[in-house]
Amino acid sequence: MSNFKIILSITRIHLLTRFKQTSIAALGVTFGIGTFIILVSFMTGLNSLLDGLVLNRTPHVRVYNEIKPSSKQAIEFANEYAEAFHVIHSIKPKLSQTRIHNALPMINAFLADERVKGISPQCAAQVFYLAGSLELNGRITGINVEEEVGLFNFQEYVVEGKPEDLIKTSNGVLLGAGIAKKMSLHLGDRIQVNSSSGGRFALKIVGIFQSGLAEIDDVQSYVNLRTAQTFLGEGKDYISDINIKLWDMEEAPSMAKEIEAQFNVSAIDIKTANAQFDTGTSIRNLITYAVSITLLVVAGFGIYNILNMLIYEKMNDIAILKATGFSGRDVQWIFLSQAFIIGLIGGILGLLLGFVVSVMIDNTPFVTDALPTITTYPIDYNPMYYIIGIVFALSSTFFAGYLPAKKAKNIDPVDIIRGQ
Repeated sequence: MSNFKIILSITRIHLLTRFKQTSIAALGVTFGIGTFIILVSFMTGLNSLLDGLVLNRTPHVRVYNEIKPSSKQAIEFANEYAEAFHVIHSIKPKLSQTRIHNALPMINAFLADERVKGISPQCAAQVFYLAGSLELNGRITGINVEEEVGLFNFQEYVVEGKPEDLIKTSNGVLLGAGIAKKMSLHLGDRIQVNSSSGGRFALKIVGIFQSGLAEIDDVQSYVNLRTAQTFLGEGKDYISDINIKLWDMEEAPSMAKEIEAQFNVSAIDIKTANAQFDTGTSIRNLITYAVSITLLVVAGFGIYNILNMLIYEKMNDIAILKATGFSGRDVQWIFLSQAFIIGLIGGILGLLLGFVVSVMIDNTPFVTDALPTITTYPIDYNPMYYIIGIVFALSSTFFAGYLPAKKAKNIDPVDIIRGQ
């Protein structure tokens, strides 16, 4: 374009002579983009936090032995009643242990699967916590500490002590925060535990565990896997749960079905176990993006209105430009370049505003007993949000300026002069 420098010069003069309108248009983009960055960063950060609280501690596939009524009742085995219509009342669960039979060979088979990232076996025991005259019903789960820390970020929920202390102390326990509070117990204290088989054990509190869910923290504690097996008077092959972490979470549903069919055990995948939670996350994300896009669209309409009014104010200038040899295309580029500059300046300022406010939110103290490991409000600094912001700023201002610029292109200077 031969008149490129002249067009930019005229554009600069137009923007500076109507500095107030230009500033308002740029600020509209700035606050629109800035609010978009703040809102989407905070809401996605919050969603990631909530997802992490659930998904980080949830295995992709949980294998267990579900106690349920037998699918085939005793009368169905009798030949004399084979052709009869069976009516059975008060069906009771079949006699079965909660243990997973042949657990160790199953674990080896899972570890050989290329889809599996890691395995964490567990052994759960129903117990009574005793402290003085106080007795509380609860649950102790034996875990492989190293696997739990490596696969499920277990260390993030230990608010006092260290998970590794369970390895060093054979009779150590990570006591639930709710239990410790009710029994006035602290790090280093001892607690008596009665197992369901009648045995009594003395455990040393090497840490305090807090998940943020009161119904869990009031009953749940963790010990070394071998310690839990000792509670139940069982050997090293006694496993009640096998938690599987996959490289790709999307493969969990199909793998759970394969395990049930191959090993005759119950297996539940993470998507089935957290279906309602996933739905809530999707709805929150949908609302976040809907509100954010609305803010950007509103800013675009503001730019359109300002440029449209600017053309009416510049009718005489347009007539003079065309009368002196500027083409309609040149006039169109003058107003398009104004829209582009407004979008660029407003977009960059909006990104800076969004980033600065996001940093301020990220450093704002957030203290709650329900989430002891969270100290500040969550923010997601995903670069893609900033790329989306600047692209939308430029594209929205371009389209907002296109119609007024096209209108200016088609103005007949003769009609304007006659009107004067």
